[in-house]
Amino acid sequence: SMSDGTTLSIKRSITVRAVVTPAWKEEAERELSNAIATSDQQLAQLEQEGQQVVDEIRRQSANPLDPRVQEQVAQVQQQVAAKRAELEEQKRNVLQQQAQVRELEMEQIVEQGQIESFCDLKVGDNLVTKMQVAVVVRDGVVESIEQG
Repeated sequence: SMSDGTTLSIKRSITVRAVVTPAWKEEAERELSNAIATSDQQLAQLEQEGQQVVDEIRRQSANPLDPRVQEQVAQVQQQVAAKRAELEEQKRNVLQQQAQVRELEMEQIVEQGQIESFCDLKVGDNLVTKMQVAVVVRDGVVESIEQG
């Protein structure tokens, strides 16, 4: 068995919380606006590429009304529709996040994510307290470390 002096290094997840400040809000807004712009770009590109493929299928066939051609076109349109739905869902999520960010008040604390870290564990330690650690960050600077 381990003697009382032995320490064990364990991995844990630390919760990162951010204090809402003007700079934090501005940065979050900018990231979300960029994500929305990217979504719009992807959607436009998808429509364009889908149309090009359809035009190409029709161009290569002697008879555009051939049922096989219609079937190929329908397949492409189905794929485009599925991808469009996926992209629109992503965009909706970002718009929702954007609305949430706008409603945050200054000095409010928000969960920002998690980081991995190691800590030493020894006989007599409270495992729960050791595992439950959060850091509070204000504009990139650690303001406090909360344990337990």
